[in-house]
Amino acid sequence: AFAKLQFPGNSLLLRCYLATMMIPTQVTMIPLFVVMNRMGLIDSYASVILPSIFRPFAVFMLVQQMRTIPNDFLDAARIDGANVFQVFRKVALPLCIPSLATLSITTFMESWNDYLWPLLMLTNKNKMTLPIALSTLNGQYATEYNVLMAGSLISMIPIILIYIVAQRQFKDGMMAGGIKG
Repeated sequence: AFAKLQFPGNSLLLRCYLATMMIPTQVTMIPLFVVMNRMGLIDSYASVILPSIFRPFAVFMLVQQMRTIPNDFLDAARIDGANVFQVFRKVALPLCIPSLATLSITTFMESWNDYLWPLLMLTNKNKMTLPIALSTLNGQYATEYNVLMAGSLISMIPIILIYIVAQRQFKDGMMAGGIKG
């Protein structure tokens, strides 16, 4: 909507939303914790996943991708009788698949490696994420580094597998914003 639909305050609203990227994550943790608590999501995986979905970087990346889509494509779909949602679903969304794949991979990597937010949200030891579980392997007086390194290696496997499977989309998504046709 920010890239292709014109409405009053479009540019200002986009700039304000993107300005939130300048706010350190630690500053937003307490208000976000209060929101999650009021929603009853403490100690659930949803409390860890939801904040990572709505990051301002995702909006920035998708706005840049949508701006590269020629208006002629969208106008042709409108002339054929498509409404706004059909234009988005049948024209714009398929053209954004490489960027969405890249965004999904980077968001997954950030969330998978996140330490502080899951530490605040998850209280049940059975729900702890791998980075938190690895930190518990550090003993007060001695650390079994062989176990710690094995756990670190195992924690990298999902990221490596996702990258191998989606390598082409990742590369295409990174290139999509920089190429003008």
